[in-house]
Amino acid sequence: MKKSIIKILKAIYYRFHSNYTTEQLCSMGLTIGKNFVRMHGVILDPSHCWLIEIGDDVGIASGVHILAHDASTKMFLGYTRIGRVIIGNKVFIGEDTVILPNVKIGNNVVIGANSTVSNNLPDNGVYAGSPAKFICTVEDFINKHKLKMQTNPVFEKEYLLGEITDIKKKQMKEELKDKCGYII
Repeated sequence: MKKSIIKILKAIYYRFHSNYTTEQLCSMGLTIGKNFVRMHGVILDPSHCWLIEIGDDVGIASGVHILAHDASTKMFLGYTRIGRVIIGNKVFIGEDTVILPNVKIGNNVVIGANSTVSNNLPDNGVYAGSPAKFICTVEDFINKHKLKMQTNPVFEKEYLLGEITDIKKKQMKEELKDKCGYII
């Protein structure tokens, strides 16, 4: 009973904010895999969501727009351009990124914040920019951060919201004064 009330309230909230829940989009044809994480404010083109396929272990940060249509042609041609968007497995899409129609994103891909993806992105790469361009391999990206974790601060779950004390907040601020750290 409680789950159904939460589901209804969530649907009303999303609809009021001109957005749809993941469940609503799936009922309209969106395809998603296992372990899909969709943060607040993600727009998955509701007018053409059946053209969007998302694989397993995909995380999409806040403010991302995935578009299967492009209305820029409507005024001139009387038609809107449409295309499929296919996102592979183990993909992270950074905050405020825009993915345009007719794009395929491979497996094991990281897309940096504020990127515009207008072309296919092959497997095993880190991409960023507008338009998104290859930065490095995922392996190089992970190795770089593993090295940094040896010298930069690493924080465990007691530093997460809901767990963290004022003393730990102050400590974290001090330790991150001149560098980035990592949190579980």
